[in-house]
Amino acid sequence: MWGAYGTSALGTWLAFGAFPLIAIRVLHAGSAEVAALSSAGAAVGAAVAVPLGPWVEFRRKRPVLVAMDLARFVALLTIPVAFALGALSFLQLLAVSVVVAAADITFRSASGAFLKTLVPAEDLLVANARFESTAWTTTILGPPLGGALIGLLGPVATVVADALSYLLSALGIHAARGPEAEPVPERRDAARMRAGDLLDGWRYILGNQALRALFFNTAVFNGLVMAAEPLLAVLMLGRLGFAPWQYGLAFAAPSIGGLLGARLARPLATRFGQRQVLLVSGALRALWPVGLAFVGPGTGGLLTVIGVELGLIFCCGVFNPLYATYRLERTANDRVARTLNAWTVTTKASTAALTAVWGVLGAVLGLRPALALAGVLLLATPLLLPRRAAVTLTAPEPEPAPSGA
Repeated sequence: MWGAYGTSALGTWLAFGAFPLIAIRVLHAGSAEVAALSSAGAAVGAAVAVPLGPWVEFRRKRPVLVAMDLARFVALLTIPVAFALGALSFLQLLAVSVVVAAADITFRSASGAFLKTLVPAEDLLVANARFESTAWTTTILGPPLGGALIGLLGPVATVVADALSYLLSALGIHAARGPEAEPVPERRDAARMRAGDLLDGWRYILGNQALRALFFNTAVFNGLVMAAEPLLAVLMLGRLGFAPWQYGLAFAAPSIGGLLGARLARPLATRFGQRQVLLVSGALRALWPVGLAFVGPGTGGLLTVIGVELGLIFCCGVFNPLYATYRLERTANDRVARTLNAWTVTTKASTAALTAVWGVLGAVLGLRPALALAGVLLLATPLLLPRRAAVTLTAPEPEPAPSGA
């Protein structure tokens, strides 16, 4: 499973920015169409994925993971085929982005549940730390390799590589068999999904004090960090006159901090306690983004961005595997898929909404004030971290009784 994850992650980062590039260079799309491709595809994909969380919960997870990988493989492969035939359209790019986004959310919800059955509870942090290390490694390697691939073979080359990575991932997951066959999840009341099941994930999160705090922390923190990125791009590439390679360097080089943080997560948790390191790293990661409001021109400004991003990404590298483990440990086995589905949908929706809001604030207040406001609000996000110790859950919890019962 680790090998499958690394393969698909590398494919994703090889194809980083491929859809906007194809839209601009091949289809001659304008800024509005490119923005719609990025936002609408993710938003519609998230909406499509909402009913898939409850559906996944009551099925074996490994076949679902393989199916989602194959769905992404087939969807992405239609792009180079249409390009070769001269039939590629903007509508097709949008449709593929929806399919990929929905499959990605569904894959994440199923993979967390599958990991919890595949890995002993005491090794969950080890597994999540290795996934996090792999994620940052592919972040460092993928974009420059993808750029070289596009330069050699054309704009759809990285899409082909991404599609093939999902095929290889499907083969790897198919081979990821545990010591025992994965049991069929049981549902005592009914086999078919009810309308009320769509909200089960959110109900479970909001009813669990430890998960609820972390849920809101994640949605607000990720949303504010991502909302500031477009404003920083405009500031650096426009007003401050940085070259594109400098902008890329400012975010690629600090990814080394994420790799280092992920490698240190388990030793730190062993020495100081998992929950303590979660709280400290979660608080420290909120201190850095406010520095982006003070970026200036020239080498000093570039070093400022690299320093801020290095600190932020290092803290995130420590925090993320601890957070993923904490979330799995405190979610009952029969609720993992629904919980992760609701979590991912909400995070993507909050990111899209806050990005839109900060786009308006950047136009009204100015780039630096908007960046500063995001940084100041991020300083309050540690207040949303779970403060009390919570019980680790493994056994299934009873399903809520149907309304009127």
